[in-house]
Amino acid sequence: MNITLESIDAVRARAGVGYEEAREALEASNGSVVDALVYLEQKKRGASNDLLERVKAAVKEGSVNKIRMLRDGKVLLTVPVNVGIVGGVVGLAAAPWFVILGAAAAAYGFNVRFELVKEDGTTTDIL
Repeated sequence: MNITLESIDAVRARAGVGYEEAREALEASNGSVVDALVYLEQKKRGASNDLLERVKAAVKEGSVNKIRMLRDGKVLLTVPVNVGIVGGVVGLAAAPWFVILGAAAAAYGFNVRFELVKEDGTTTDIL
């Protein structure tokens, strides 16, 4: 397995990841840049699915009012969570989850964090 700085730079540029993550992906892919990019894509997809499952579990508990996406302390997106989403009219319930999932996937490498806002005003980081 031959991992060069050029291959690390290629993975970093295309995937928007840091040096360590690019090197790890190349090691897991036996030095193949294409396979490393696929590896990172699958890893991101897994992180998005984990985020979605954590949000669903918290909402199921019933104490969450909002889900926020923040970057550098500024709120980028707030999605209210209400009984309609939990109980679910299919069309209305699906849209917020896709927004959250899409935002998580898009924001994965951009120093964005997600938090749940509970009824009492407390927040919990989820990503």
